[in-house]
Order: sequence, then structure tokens, then C-alpha cells
Amino acid sequence: MDESEILRKLEALRSEHRDLDAAIDALLALSGADQLQVARLKKRKLKLRDEISALEDQLIPDIIA
Repeated sequence: MDESEILRKLEALRSEHRDLDAAIDALLALSGADQLQVARLKKRKLKLRDEISALEDQLIPDIIA
């Protein structure tokens, strides 16, 4: 995967991460929020964060100390 592909994928993942954040906030604003659904969204959000971190690591060149 070249740098431009990584950057496109990063942007898509970051967008989905923001959307999940908004969805979680909206669900929590409801008085009868489904806690199971909230937990699933939070788990998906954490998985996205891990994927984003892994892709960001690919963009940083390895430095031999």
C-alpha cells in the first residue's frame, strides 16, 4: 500500500470514527438509550482507533537508533 492509499484510508477511518462519536452522543442523549448498542458502537470506535494508529505508524519511517 503506497502513501496516497494509506492517506485515503486514514481519512475514511477518521470520518467513520467521528460519525460513531456523534452516534454514541446521540444515543446517550436519549433517556432510554440501548446500552448494548452503545457498547457495540464504542467497541467499533476503539477498533477504528487501533486501525488508524496502525496506518499512521506505516507513514512514519523507521529510524535505526
